[in-house]
Amino acid sequence: MSAPARAPKLGIIAGGGALPGLLVLACQTSGRPHYVLGLTGFADNAALPRPADSWIKLGEAGKAFDALREAGVDDVVMAGAVQRPKFSELKTDFKGAAMLARIAGRTALGDDSLLSAVVGEIEAEGFKVVGADSILFDLLAPKGVLGRVVPDEKARADIQAGFAAAKALGKADVGQAVVARDGAVIASEGPDGTDAMLGRVTGGVLVKVKKPQQERRVDLPTVGPVTIKNAIAAGLSGIAVEAGHSFILERARLIATADEAGLFVVGATDGAF
Repeated sequence: MSAPARAPKLGIIAGGGALPGLLVLACQTSGRPHYVLGLTGFADNAALPRPADSWIKLGEAGKAFDALREAGVDDVVMAGAVQRPKFSELKTDFKGAAMLARIAGRTALGDDSLLSAVVGEIEAEGFKVVGADSILFDLLAPKGVLGRVVPDEKARADIQAGFAAAKALGKADVGQAVVARDGAVIASEGPDGTDAMLGRVTGGVLVKVKKPQQERRVDLPTVGPVTIKNAIAAGLSGIAVEAGHSFILERARLIATADEAGLFVVGATDGAF
């Protein structure tokens, strides 16, 4: 009997937050060879199980591709929070400048259009871009109520209204999340992100979904313990995420915190769970 095929070496382009570290842990657990390329100003060695193998700044595309090739990387995954840069402020290398020239016309569009362009540039260099969900599939939200707290009828109406509004927001490539209260949307996610939006509201339900046209391999909706903390501070009654298309980080801790605070957490499809 032949030995099982070894998974291709994975290059992890690491931004901020917990996802890059979880990818490293998954590779370590499965024995998959991997290489961590940290983004300066976003990734943090303290959040990784081991230090990044090398570091690049946004715009240093040539340096990044050289490092990934020298490391023998085949597959690439982009994970973690990265604030959208102002292209006029980027310090690029030669390859980065050429990439910037090709995608600069897309800057008037939303994040998904920009990320799709970046994915295309990476694959044009001969790498295969894979989604974090293909590796961390156990972190995807299941459908249903995830804790002890069940949404009441008022909250169900907010979830329905929030899903419809969040899908419309995503279709316009603006954001992934809204807060709904009394059956109407009271806040929409902007460039500053979900947590900043929660700092502007009082009460309601947070609804977070994948954009209808979203490049699934990058930037899936994500909630974690920090989201719960901010939802509690905002006086929300609960959180609904799109089942099968959203990451829930530290699920046991998140649900325990939500249960203690009396918040519901649900995975829904088209507003139903």
